[in-house]
Amino acid sequence: MTLPDDLPVVDHHCHLAPRGESVEAARRFAAAGGTHLFLATQNYTPETPTTLAGYESQFATTIALAERVAKEASVTCYPVLAPYPVDLIAQAKELGPRAAMELQCAALESAGREVEEGRAVAIGEVGRPHFVYGEELKEYVDGVFRHALEVARDAGCPAVVHCEELDGGGFLSLAALASTTLFPVQKLVKHYHRHPLPQNEYAGVAPSYLAQRGILEEVLDRPAPWFLETDFLDDPRRPGAVLDLATIPRRVKALLERDPTAADRLRRPFCESIEAVYGFRPDVARGRQA
Repeated sequence: MTLPDDLPVVDHHCHLAPRGESVEAARRFAAAGGTHLFLATQNYTPETPTTLAGYESQFATTIALAERVAKEASVTCYPVLAPYPVDLIAQAKELGPRAAMELQCAALESAGREVEEGRAVAIGEVGRPHFVYGEELKEYVDGVFRHALEVARDAGCPAVVHCEELDGGGFLSLAALASTTLFPVQKLVKHYHRHPLPQNEYAGVAPSYLAQRGILEEVLDRPAPWFLETDFLDDPRRPGAVLDLATIPRRVKALLERDPTAADRLRRPFCESIEAVYGFRPDVARGRQA
């Protein structure tokens, strides 16, 4: 079916890589009906960055990929930049934990400048490893996370959180951390959220749901803000992981085939939520930002 001309279809969190499908994946997304991508940076080489220049090169690659996607695939692409929290573990072994923390904080400040100068829209992914790590690193991980929220606060942008799966207590803790840094909780996003909780347990944090089968129908009637994402990795070693980039437009088409009246409710993740958290609204003319 043809999607409504005035309905943007947005993947809120994905990755593209020069060594992967890159723009070709964005073309597949567009062919399926997708219009807008939030493109999170990632390490584009096997080595974890150990210098600020390494991170700045990574951020520049992400921004350049976003520009190519807009030009060559006609998909609006919003860069989201930060040093990956998991990097700190390898960096601590090579540089020592304090130097690793200082490197990540410097990279966050660089990402904040990219936001302030209009080349990115958010700080992310920030937070902590999604697996058990050494207790001796906790103060450094926590220090980087706090600094990430401070940078995002000063840049006036959202912070996109990477961490373990959270229950209601976990969301409450995120909101409390935001409060201690004077970061507005309504700009805090939990990426890769797989198990919907009762609406009152999110403590003001916006969930970005992994677009697994059935999830859209489960959360469609929830009030904004909430998002859908694939966390597409664009890794040739894991084709289609986490979810294929065409997943969200396909899910949207399938839903509208069953229920054409759902189009207005789809504006919650694709229009209202973006406006509430990011401060802009994707253009109703598909594939162009307002």
